[in-house]
Amino acid sequence: MGAHENVLEVMQRRLDRRPDAMTIRRSTVEHVFGTLKHWMGPAHFLTRTLRRVSTEMSLQVLAYNLKRVMNILGVQGTLNALKMVGN
Repeated sequence: MGAHENVLEVMQRRLDRRPDAMTIRRSTVEHVFGTLKHWMGPAHFLTRTLRRVSTEMSLQVLAYNLKRVMNILGVQGTLNALKMVGN
């Protein structure tokens, strides 16, 4: 029995109870990572060191989230929401 076999068995039981879980995950989570990888291109990170790469990734995620909010609320709605947060 492998060191993590019990974890795999627990995960398999969860998937057996809810077979659509992986489909839902693919459509909600993995799309984000695919989009970010597409934006970043073949070079991946332009910086070095963990601190700088972490900052670069944070900026990519912020850009993704802002773009998503603008698609949902529109540009003016996003600006209005940002003004409310600043008060």
